[in-house]
Amino acid sequence: MNPISDNELMLSVREGAVDKLGLLFERHHVPLYNFFLKLVGNREISEDLVQEVFLRILKHRKTYRGESKFTSWMYQIARNARVDYYRKRKLEVSADEEKMEPVSQDPMPTDDLETGQETALLRTALNRLPFKKREVLVLSRFHDMKYEEIAKVLNCPVSTVKVLVHRAIKDLRSIFYELSGEKAI
Repeated sequence: MNPISDNELMLSVREGAVDKLGLLFERHHVPLYNFFLKLVGNREISEDLVQEVFLRILKHRKTYRGESKFTSWMYQIARNARVDYYRKRKLEVSADEEKMEPVSQDPMPTDDLETGQETALLRTALNRLPFKKREVLVLSRFHDMKYEEIAKVLNCPVSTVKVLVHRAIKDLRSIFYELSGEKAI
């Protein structure tokens, strides 16, 4: 038996089966939380934003058309929720200005200290990227979204996404090497 797709679930929610939203929450709350955590670097804000996204999904369920992937629609809502969150609190929209909490991951294996240090440097480098570049990298590399999906989320052409990803990777590499004290290859 094939599991029901996200799009089918959301179409059911749109038609009034709001209990199906719980299944979508179970499937997507962790990736959405990680998305926010990588962007804003604050656990409490990330949790608040996940809740806000699912409240907005429920509130605006009638606007869902099902023409693209559910996750593309969800991440558009997520981007808007983040902007509104900072606007309401009269903070800069840019997370670069926000005091970033260190993002803790699963404990690193002690026998592989070098890899752990490189991962920490990479996280620090990612946090130093301008918000827009960090956002496209998180969507493309950590959430495995295709450029076409990211273009829908960002409401821009695919070519713009390709350029943003290319520049973000280039800048991330430069920042990483600067932090590590190595010379870029």
